[in-house]
Amino acid sequence: MKNYKSLLILDRFRGLFEKAGVDYAVMRHILQAKLMMDARRVPSFMNNRKGKKSADREDAKDSNNFLGSLWIYGVFGAFSTPFILLGHNYIFQMSLLFGIFMFMTLTALISDFSSVLLDVRDRNILGTKPISRKTISMAKTVHVFIYMVFLTGALGIIPLVVGLVKHGVLFFIVFLLALILMDLFVVVLTAMLYVVVLRFFDGEKLKDMINYVQIGLTIAITIGYQLLIRLFNIVNLDVVFQPKWWQIFIVPVWFGAPFEVLLQGNRDPLFIFFTLLGLLVPILAIAMYIKLMPLLERNLQKLADPGERSDKAGAGWSRFIARLLPVGPQEKAFFRFAWTMIGNEREFKLKVYPSLGFSLIFPFIFIFTQLKDIGLRGLPGTKLHLFIYSCALLVPTVIMMLRYSGKYKAAWIYHTVPVAERSAIHRGTVLAALIRLVLPVYVLESVIFVFLFGPAIILDLIVFGFVIMLFSVVSFAFLSKVLPFSQPFEAAQQSEGLRVFMLMLLIAVLAGLHLAAASVSYGVYIYLVVLLILNVVTWSRVFSSSNAK
Repeated sequence: MKNYKSLLILDRFRGLFEKAGVDYAVMRHILQAKLMMDARRVPSFMNNRKGKKSADREDAKDSNNFLGSLWIYGVFGAFSTPFILLGHNYIFQMSLLFGIFMFMTLTALISDFSSVLLDVRDRNILGTKPISRKTISMAKTVHVFIYMVFLTGALGIIPLVVGLVKHGVLFFIVFLLALILMDLFVVVLTAMLYVVVLRFFDGEKLKDMINYVQIGLTIAITIGYQLLIRLFNIVNLDVVFQPKWWQIFIVPVWFGAPFEVLLQGNRDPLFIFFTLLGLLVPILAIAMYIKLMPLLERNLQKLADPGERSDKAGAGWSRFIARLLPVGPQEKAFFRFAWTMIGNEREFKLKVYPSLGFSLIFPFIFIFTQLKDIGLRGLPGTKLHLFIYSCALLVPTVIMMLRYSGKYKAAWIYHTVPVAERSAIHRGTVLAALIRLVLPVYVLESVIFVFLFGPAIILDLIVFGFVIMLFSVVSFAFLSKVLPFSQPFEAAQQSEGLRVFMLMLLIAVLAGLHLAAASVSYGVYIYLVVLLILNVVTWSRVFSSSNAK
């Protein structure tokens, strides 16, 4: 097997692993096998390229698809570089920079790597061998940590170089150490949360709790980032920061404070305390996690338990809703099929539910920024309710993820069942996703918005409902058309990031059109009629054009 450079670097820390009670040689072999399997994942787009099979597949064997997608994190890192150049207010510059980095790494960890931490598929192989649970669990953690280092490296490479040139070697060293400690903290924090959930829950409740934890964590980091921005006041064009005890709960400040203490010579006790937190908490957390690893690995068995979920209620709802849908019997059959898959596919939930968390919180973040000036009582009569459009950002992600499944090999059934038109498969599946995932978010947000803005916005909310329907079918048309649940989740690393980004711009355009319509008499009614017509046309034509796919 290939001796990866990441493993060669890891070899230098062999003594630390052995002191922690880990069988390093075995852990290295496990990691080597996992990295080799990662590199052999064939990207989905290569599966579709029938003309250049062998050469491309050989190339794919030697390339890691995740590593190939790191360039986009490099772009985000480049955009955050101006913080380095702002001057020498390090607590402001570096706290915000680490806030951005923590936000991006945590969201990537929750959506892309939680399934690795909670993976139980290798238990049948490793569980039969004389390998300690601590070694297996450490192999999983280091596996995730290696990718987090790559991700953080892509984010931080440009800011690191710019910081070296602008502020010198000491800045570079402190920045690099802080990035490593941040990665340790992020990985261990997530793993510890899963340890707690696995300890106190079991059965189907455990699987549901994991999804709730993901949504909660997503909301928490989004709110935390907003709190971080509000720590700083701008007075006469200068950014002012007053250290307070409660700021110990704002983690990015821990990693911004060392720059202030070591480079600026600031000896404020709170800055020193923040610095110690940034240094000691990740180290103590990893020490505690090492102690709890056997517990985590033992409790992971609960996830392998099929549970006793009674899906009678879900099946009843899907039958009831399917009867109400104005579609044919085949669409209704695939609606119920997709409804069941979305409800039972744990890995699908792990990928999609964090997006639900973002959609729930984003509209209120945008509104919250305005409350300082107008207060809650000033909200009725404004157009701020149009920020509800930001909750539609989850639609492209949901539509894209519908093609993936852990049981993708069962997709042969599409070719055996007597389906007159494949459009029935796609239409039924998209309807199920809309009603099961998007509709609850829309209804919840609408109720809260009516409470905040008054009943005068109900017409706007109805318009937004039709916008979501139109946006869903446009997203389906714009993204690659693949049979639902027919591809492995591993192929999801080759995402259609650019297309999703363009769709997000489209929802901003639709919100702008709504705002423009609301500024003229009867404009919203005209916009509603246009949306009705567009929905009828697109829902009838777009899916028909997918027959040949």
